[in-house]
Amino acid sequence: MNATEIRAAISLAFVYVLRMLGLFMVMPVLAILAKDYPDYSALLVGVAIGGYGLTQAILQIPMGMFSDKFGRKPIIMGGLCVFCIGSIIAAMADSMLMLVVGRMLQGAGAIAGAIMALAADVSRENQRAKVMAIIGIAIGFSFYLSLLLGPVIANAYGLSGIFTITAVLAALCLPLVWWLVPNGANHAPSGDTLPTLKDVSKLIKHPQLMRLNLSVCLLHMLITLLFVMLPSMLVEEQLGLASQWQWYLPILILSIVGLSLLMMINRKVQGNTVLMLALLLLALSFVGFWSSSTLLYLTISAVIFFTGFNYLEANLPAMVSNIAPAGKKGSAMGTYASFQFFGAFAGGLISGLVNEYFVPHLVFIIAIAICVVWYILLMGLDGIDGLKRYTLSVQVSKQPQSELNQKLAALDGVKDITIVPEQGAVYLKVDANQFDLRKAQQIARTEF
Repeated sequence: MNATEIRAAISLAFVYVLRMLGLFMVMPVLAILAKDYPDYSALLVGVAIGGYGLTQAILQIPMGMFSDKFGRKPIIMGGLCVFCIGSIIAAMADSMLMLVVGRMLQGAGAIAGAIMALAADVSRENQRAKVMAIIGIAIGFSFYLSLLLGPVIANAYGLSGIFTITAVLAALCLPLVWWLVPNGANHAPSGDTLPTLKDVSKLIKHPQLMRLNLSVCLLHMLITLLFVMLPSMLVEEQLGLASQWQWYLPILILSIVGLSLLMMINRKVQGNTVLMLALLLLALSFVGFWSSSTLLYLTISAVIFFTGFNYLEANLPAMVSNIAPAGKKGSAMGTYASFQFFGAFAGGLISGLVNEYFVPHLVFIIAIAICVVWYILLMGLDGIDGLKRYTLSVQVSKQPQSELNQKLAALDGVKDITIVPEQGAVYLKVDANQFDLRKAQQIARTEF
């Protein structure tokens, strides 16, 4: 990568980490500290934990599309301002209801699509995957960091302190985006970075993508269900907020070791065997949480849960990217992200309702039932096709592009073609063992 690409990757990853910290740091502490509000209810706790997911799910795709029309940086900075306002409202909240409003405003700053599009704009095609990978690693890192920092900050400064720090960090991102993040002089072809409503409506009906969309929805439903219950369970085991980060740290380390083992197994077996194994680990962990009577059992269950969660969180988006039709990856990933955030909201709502009106541990029985339904759903998932993607710049007249399509389709290894004249781009999915990129580039340079 050149200097501009390195600067873009690091600065955008930093923006992503600071924003995601603000969304996630309250997860391990809110169920405990929310009891201080006068209108406390278990239902509002669940909605407050997952509430950001509802607005994020609704605005995720539109905000990405607006960045195509109004520019990446204005949308990113506007989203950060909305996020900052939501954090301030949550910090000043003297009731659970105001806390929920603040959390939903945090989610309304849905800038993920615009960040990814800007990253694509300022990187060359052959380096774009590296830039995206750095940002993706930062997203995962922010979640783990939030589990460690959340209890420490909450113990020292309370919920208000977490949201105040979050607002300050979001404000610091504004000059970072404006001055440090490079400007995208030329927009990259957006089919593989940004969604379109037309594509989304079609891809929702895609049977394999729908299985993956529902999978990530259920995955984030499960983790939100867990974090409505887990903090209070730790307190019952005499593990206060000040010490909880010490409990999370070895669990996260062991779960990363478990993830590495699953990755090694995945390289030696075919099909979705390890995917199903990770799901079985989730189910097993919830059996453990349901029957846990000591801190040791809680710890073992948590290691098993995060091992399965890490694998699924890392591999589901890769599967979506691989299965998506040529030129439709942006729409496929936008749809996937919306399902992901809606799952977080649904998990908070369900767990809140159960805690409010039923026996709290019923949450874990529901989680086990979700895993069973999910397992049945994944039984119909086809294997990954293993095809590679290329984006070529083309000069296409307003006449039908049948000749270009015909010539590219005749090349060995070409499996899927999408031509987008208004972007001056053609998207290909190919078998890399048979495909000759130079021949395709020669065809693309011909004006049709």
